[in-house]
Amino acid sequence: MDGDHRRTEVHEAIYDLVDVAGGRKKATLALRRTNLVDVNIGVVEEGLDIAVYRDRIAAVGRNLDYAIGGSTTIVDGEGYYATPGFMDAHIHVESSMLTPARFAEVVLPLGTTAIFADPHEIANVLGTRGVMLFIEESGGLQLKVFFLVPSCVPASSAGLETSGQRINMEELYRYPAVIGLGEVMDYPSVVDGKGEILDKVSTTLRKRMAVEGHAPQLDDRELAAYAAAGISSCHESTSKEEALEKLKLGMYAYVREGSAWLDLRDTIRVVTEDKIDTRHVVLVTDDRDSLSLLKEGHINYVTRKAIGAGVDPITAVQMVTLNVAEHFGLAQQLGSIAPVRSADILLFRRLTDLKPHLVIADGIPVAREGKLLVDIRRMEYPGWARRTMNTGTVDAGKLIIRVPTSVDEVIVRVMKVRGDSVMTREEHEVVGVKDGSLLPSPEDDLSYAVVVERHKGTGNVGKGFVRGFTLKRGAVASSVSHDAHNIIAVGANIQDIEAAINRVIILGGGIVAASDGVIDAEQRLPIAGLITDEPATEVADSLEILVEAWRRYGCELPYPFMTMSLLTLTVIPELRITDRGLVDVRRQILVPLTVDDNP
Repeated sequence: MDGDHRRTEVHEAIYDLVDVAGGRKKATLALRRTNLVDVNIGVVEEGLDIAVYRDRIAAVGRNLDYAIGGSTTIVDGEGYYATPGFMDAHIHVESSMLTPARFAEVVLPLGTTAIFADPHEIANVLGTRGVMLFIEESGGLQLKVFFLVPSCVPASSAGLETSGQRINMEELYRYPAVIGLGEVMDYPSVVDGKGEILDKVSTTLRKRMAVEGHAPQLDDRELAAYAAAGISSCHESTSKEEALEKLKLGMYAYVREGSAWLDLRDTIRVVTEDKIDTRHVVLVTDDRDSLSLLKEGHINYVTRKAIGAGVDPITAVQMVTLNVAEHFGLAQQLGSIAPVRSADILLFRRLTDLKPHLVIADGIPVAREGKLLVDIRRMEYPGWARRTMNTGTVDAGKLIIRVPTSVDEVIVRVMKVRGDSVMTREEHEVVGVKDGSLLPSPEDDLSYAVVVERHKGTGNVGKGFVRGFTLKRGAVASSVSHDAHNIIAVGANIQDIEAAINRVIILGGGIVAASDGVIDAEQRLPIAGLITDEPATEVADSLEILVEAWRRYGCELPYPFMTMSLLTLTVIPELRITDRGLVDVRRQILVPLTVDDNP
């Protein structure tokens, strides 16, 4: 699996598993009289025993007394539903703002036993070495972490932003934990048949590995070209119609419910209304921060929401177990409670609330009633991973948008955000000129948006306007801005933007809220400017204080720092901002702020 000594390879395990199943050897762990959720045939079978040898399942059946001995650990499963461990097929661990070890501490008690992580956030800042740090730390965790090689570092090949690094694909493919190519975000290059990205896809397909997708709102011809490249999944559907078109082409439709990207309500209707076959439907989180994880849950929360929307509970469990394993070609190792599979098992009192009573990973009880039973090994991150702010302080003069003093007003492009969606819309707004400068207009919900380059010391500052944050005062800045992760700031005035940005730089990365020149709240993110090795509870507390600051400033978006962090992602329509200026995503070009200067 990932080289960890605790996990045996199938060929090493079969001799012992056959002996346990045949009664010649005793199980190391046995669950008695469970209500087994059999995802292979979609039924619940009552009163079944599960015999485990070390980290794998040896036998499932009634009255497995012959496989149980004096040294066998017995778990009474009567009255409990036993499901396979839940898996998140598409996640960026960095969005939790936690290291993989700290992330595991949170999600294991929630029933997550495996994740498929695309580390393109840390890759954009620290390159191949950063991904290797994640792989190293994850190798010793009780949580299984499979990695997808970041496909787009930077996100787009069109030269629209300043990114920190590049990566070496072949070097990463040498790690057993790496099992495919991460979301191919540069869909314009795929659709246009450009060689560099298609070469990456082809290399991965030759290794018989999965290629993950990112294809928002493509038309029929574009989607056909994208699927023809061999890309087999997409998590960017925001309607049932969009999900259905991808399913028709043989792709897996990932139904996403993150902290701020709340797509499940609409996309799950492809199941509840259209009644399609669900083998290629998978539930994922994509991006969930520590506050969401602790308040709501992880993939168990998404599964619970799907059930609440009308999905049959067994079908919903299949969407986070067997369907995931089959997509990644791991169904002989994961995804069901059946012989030779990894002994990742959850016990629930009810299949509706999905709060695990017991979590077993690799045959070892790791959490009970939401509490960890094991110690999670953490890694000390090196100094070079913590020194990523290659920029000096920024003065207000660099943040002002200047125009000719001869004009009284100009028409500008404005990014319009929505709190439950990753999409933005381009709007045009008349803005007055004062002393040769364009200023925010809080009364019209017109905030400043600024991006400061922080990787290469270029001094680049991208400037524009955004609507939807409803800021009346104050500003928030962050070194988390997908995917190049330069410093993004949104505010009602230049002075507070300046204060927030400079505090982020001093912290070595993080999120900062400021008003009237005073720092109101902050969360330090010293590793790559993206994550911290603090416990999740401390991070969540800081995020809650930051949310309160947003509220005092007038913002009512559910997770405003996540919405802000996506303003810079140049592969999701329509209008974005980078350190180089405004980006028309569909045309993949930089466009001027003022409409009259349209190229």
